[in-house]
Amino acid sequence: MPTKKPDSPGEPLRATVDFVCLDSECKAVVAFNLMDLEASHGEVTCPGCRRGYAFDKVFLDKLRRLRNLIAAVREAQDLLGEVNVAVTTPMGEVKIPYWLLMTRLNTLVSLDVGGQTVDFHFRIEPLNEKQSIR
Repeated sequence: MPTKKPDSPGEPLRATVDFVCLDSECKAVVAFNLMDLEASHGEVTCPGCRRGYAFDKVFLDKLRRLRNLIAAVREAQDLLGEVNVAVTTPMGEVKIPYWLLMTRLNTLVSLDVGGQTVDFHFRIEPLNEKQSIR
């Protein structure tokens, strides 16, 4: 089954992170592009209730390292285009292109914020109309 590789490394990279607003009356989804978080000084705002969130330095450092990892994977996409993850099934071996696997895995970080568990969902370069499986 032929697949198309991700867009070129020169295109802007999106790594969307979202979580549910902690305001019990709001519960809107707060989303931001991880690649732009440094420019906003680690602050995001809920689109529903306008509540502001400022991440602490430790969490910001983890997000910075994750951003660097994402950029490194993006830079190596020509190599990753030739790399597959093999999964053995009763019907035989299935090879999944590594770049496709990276765009389809759901990454979730759960943190305790004031006694409440908050799930941060990460979506990195989801496939768009130009990047379909044929």
